Amino acid sequence: MADITRRLGWRHLRGAPTAHIRHHRSGRLAHDGPGLSFWYRSLSAALSEVPVDDRELAMTFHARTSDFQDVSVQATVTYRVSDPAIAAARLDFSIDPDTGVWRGAPLEQLSTLLTETAQQHALDVLARTTLASALVDGVAAVRERVAGGLAAEPRLPATGIEIVAVRVVALRPEPEVERALRTPAREQIQQEADRATYERRAVAVERERAIAENELASQIELARREEQLVEQRGTNARREAEERAAADAVKAGAEAARTVRLTEAEAERTVKLAEAEAARSVRLADAEAARSVKLAEAEAVRQVKLAEAEARAAREVGAARAEAQAAWLRVHAEVDTATLHALTGTRLAENLPRIESVTVSPDVLTGLLARLGGGSDSGGDPA
Repeated sequence: MADITRRLGWRHLRGAPTAHIRHHRSGRLAHDGPGLSFWYRSLSAALSEVPVDDRELAMTFHARTSDFQDVSVQATVTYRVSDPAIAAARLDFSIDPDTGVWRGAPLEQLSTLLTETAQQHALDVLARTTLASALVDGVAAVRERVAGGLAAEPRLPATGIEIVAVRVVALRPEPEVERALRTPAREQIQQEADRATYERRAVAVERERAIAENELASQIELARREEQLVEQRGTNARREAEERAAADAVKAGAEAARTVRLTEAEAERTVKLAEAEAARSVRLADAEAARSVKLAEAEAVRQVKLAEAEARAAREVGAARAEAQAAWLRVHAEVDTATLHALTGTRLAENLPRIESVTVSPDVLTGLLARLGGGSDSGGDPA
């Protein structure tokens, strides 16, 4: 799009190198060419901008083969405007003098023209081709037919359009049909894979059989050598047993002789120990007898001394008691009868057990009072 600026009622246009500008002023062509830059008045100017660079037009459309199968075609057409004056005369490439924006949609018109023309030729060639042929050689056939058809189309040169290149990107059937077409190839590939698997298994089985035979031969050889080893071990064991028996016999004889010598030495030692023990027992018995005699003599002396001391103490105690009794009798002989009765009651009270309570009946109390009264009377008379 051209770059337009405003200055005091004037407009300045600056075009791109890939855009062909046509400026008409009052019906006359004032400027014509790519990459122009000029001033103009918007009220008297008619501007057209035609792109002259190569443009890519991607298209996708559906077609039907001769066996009534739908296929989708993806193609790209490269074109350019070779004659901008004719293109500007045939299509509306006019731009707004104030904004530089196309007033129409010329590129969409070119796209529609090219797409419908290419689709017409592609449908024509695919309608006479089966699906299998179309999938195998359809891309090249469609590309050649579309390129030839666009080159021979008279409207394109009349519009100033030149076709640069035609590319067919893909030609694909419907997903269900495509899966169905892939099935035989997949099955064949699977069969080849299964065959390779079976062959590999057969080779593996053969190798396993050879390995098993080798293992069996190895086991037979190993069993034979084990048999020889068992025989050799038996021979070695018998020889070892014989040698061990001879060594045991020699060891037993030496052990018996050693045992006899030890027994004799032990018997001699036992006799000597018995004699020594007997002599020691005799000496101990003599010493014990002498000690017992001395202890008996000492005990007899002690008993005699103890008896004498006890007799002496008994005599002294008897004398003291006799003297105390005599003194007691002398003291009580000088005391009157009432005092003796009181002392007797006191001594009796000291030796009686503890009495918690005493119950005195009137009869007993009367008799005691009577006795006490009689005693008082008899005592008063001597006074």
